[in-house]
Amino acid sequence: MARSLDGLVLAPVADQAPGQVGTRTRFTYHEREGRVWAEYAGGDVVRGHLVGTRDADRLDFRYVQLKQDGTTSAGHCVSVVTDLPDGRVRLDERWEWESQEGSGTSIVEEAVS
Repeated sequence: MARSLDGLVLAPVADQAPGQVGTRTRFTYHEREGRVWAEYAGGDVVRGHLVGTRDADRLDFRYVQLKQDGTTSAGHCVSVVTDLPDGRVRLDERWEWESQEGSGTSIVEEAVS
């Protein structure tokens, strides 16, 4: 199993569509006893929160966010956690909006300090 996400800061490796999470977004993760949560902000996202569970290297969570234009959106994501050769953590994500149309994949990696 990949190491704990607790206290890690992760960032997307590529931009998504306008108004969504992008390379300027930073996620601060927390993890305790199979529960995960994070706060995130940056780019088009003013504030976001996610909450869910971890079973081995699989995360399952819901997220909500407030965007710069004042709109809110929510969705569901399943991620696989892996350790990169350089020791950082990577999440391979499959997400879908629940408040609007759309779904996709993304990669989020531990930010280099």
